[in-house]
Amino acid sequence: MTASIHERKAFLATEYALFEEARRRGDRLAAWHHLERAHIVAQPLLVSHLRSHGYMLRFAIEVRDAREVAGQIMRVGLAPIGSLAGKLPVGNTGRSRTSAFAPMPVTPDLAKFV
Repeated sequence: MTASIHERKAFLATEYALFEEARRRGDRLAAWHHLERAHIVAQPLLVSHLRSHGYMLRFAIEVRDAREVAGQIMRVGLAPIGSLAGKLPVGNTGRSRTSAFAPMPVTPDLAKFV
């Protein structure tokens, strides 16, 4: 069963709150983890998808990760094209260390969102 838009948005709000909590603690690994999970769930919704890359871009700037900044700028441009073409790679975490075009395995807890 696929999640409703309300369930999806509630999930995203939770993941962004967990990201902010990890960010405040200085736990970069956990912060990126929550942003990646949010990206996977946000992909089918263009505005939410762009928002997820906005969070990633701001965090990359904050932690001074030039590679990630460049990758996020590229992905902000690619997200609308992928949405319009219906070519979004399911499960992709949205980070610059992975191909923007590669589908990835989805964890069981996220399966209802993809």
